[in-house]
Amino acid sequence: MLRIVTDGAADLPEEWKSEFGIQVVPINIHFGEKTFLQGVDLDTDGFYRLVDETGKVPKTSQPSPHQFVEFYRRIAQPGDTIISIHVTSKLSGTFDSAVAAARELVGTFKVIPFDSACGSSGIGFLCREVRVLERAGLAVEDIVKKLTELRGKIGVILALDTLEYARMSGRVGTLQAAIASALNVKPIVVLKDGRLDMSERVRTRRASLDRLVQMVKERLGNQLANIAVVHARDLVAGKDLMERVRKEFNIKELILTDLTISIAANLGPGTVGIVFYPVE
Repeated sequence: MLRIVTDGAADLPEEWKSEFGIQVVPINIHFGEKTFLQGVDLDTDGFYRLVDETGKVPKTSQPSPHQFVEFYRRIAQPGDTIISIHVTSKLSGTFDSAVAAARELVGTFKVIPFDSACGSSGIGFLCREVRVLERAGLAVEDIVKKLTELRGKIGVILALDTLEYARMSGRVGTLQAAIASALNVKPIVVLKDGRLDMSERVRTRRASLDRLVQMVKERLGNQLANIAVVHARDLVAGKDLMERVRKEFNIKELILTDLTISIAANLGPGTVGIVFYPVE
């Protein structure tokens, strides 16, 4: 049987997990002396509540190889194939943990770790694609080839509302120049070559959202596309952006999701973005 595994940096509609059989290995969230498992004993609302109460942003860490081994053993049967799709290896060690676990489990499962080279809903789209292709009758090797083609087409562009979380977390290295020199601007962040890159600095929230849509338009033009609108603790902004996207783009599928804790911890509430790729 083919199993699909991803990690806590993936954003996807809750119903996709059951509809497409997607399993999520949780990331570790460290608040002081306490460690939580994302989605197990700390949900998104609980995360923001702790930040509000403590005034501190937690540290996050990837699942260890041991956590992966235990997770694979729990969700699969001997002889199963597991395609394990993870957040870009240039921002996290999660993929490396999956690789180490795959080596340890040789002979029990066929684990195929896959570096998404992206994050957020880009990972969610890749996971769903695995099941769609399997149901269409493709062999595992052909599915992996298709994933490799698709990941090169995925774009992720995010508009931050505040730099405070990035400043407190200290985890977003590519934003340090902005944090030091321009705390009063609204940066636009692009995932480029697997890394976060501060593409532009815009003076107002409205201008940043206008520029966000324009940048996606420059990439997509009028091509038919699958698009996700993502938001961190700002459903109103997410829905507003979703309506703009609906009017501006040639859409095959459009979804709205929360930004996962592991991303929100570094970029902060109010972050909204668009994840997209052209489809045939």
